[in-house]
Amino acid sequence: MKRNKFIATILTIAAFPFSSISKNKQTVHRTNKGFKVSTGEGRIHGHITLKGINENILDVKISGSDTDGGYAMFEQTSLSPKRGTPLHVHPLQDETFYVVEGAYKFRVGDDLFDLEKGDSVFLPKNVPHSWTQKSDKGKMIVLFQPAGKMESFFVSLAAFNTPPSKEQMAKLFEDNEMKIVGPPWGVE
Repeated sequence: MKRNKFIATILTIAAFPFSSISKNKQTVHRTNKGFKVSTGEGRIHGHITLKGINENILDVKISGSDTDGGYAMFEQTSLSPKRGTPLHVHPLQDETFYVVEGAYKFRVGDDLFDLEKGDSVFLPKNVPHSWTQKSDKGKMIVLFQPAGKMESFFVSLAAFNTPPSKEQMAKLFEDNEMKIVGPPWGVE
């Protein structure tokens, strides 16, 4: 009896590392080794091409799976002049944007900020916010802390063949720990 229990315990321990392997072959698990993601490249997913709110390209530079969910960092190439996000809230995440190229207008609560190359803006969790691209092209580094479900949100949005309906967008936001609280707004 003791031998059977011992063998069962050994088999359970031996199988444990395999229980965390995902069926999604693109999943990355944290390691203690650094890595480089070159310019114009996205880690794990390649370029994530968005449809819907904006037709932009997102590249995962640091995945939430790289940081045990601590944070995620994306590079966004903005291809949607005079368009932006709906007013929305992240109840669980702070968000930071750093403008690499172009110009943007951000609404954070009741405050409006104009950002250009080299500027950054902090968006605290639970504060409604949105942004609009002012320039023809642009590029921003976007950081979410904690990572939450943002990577899942962007991958899901990119999976649409056509721009999603307002109802589909609202559900997509809610499924990924966000809530739309107002419409997008343009550049004056």
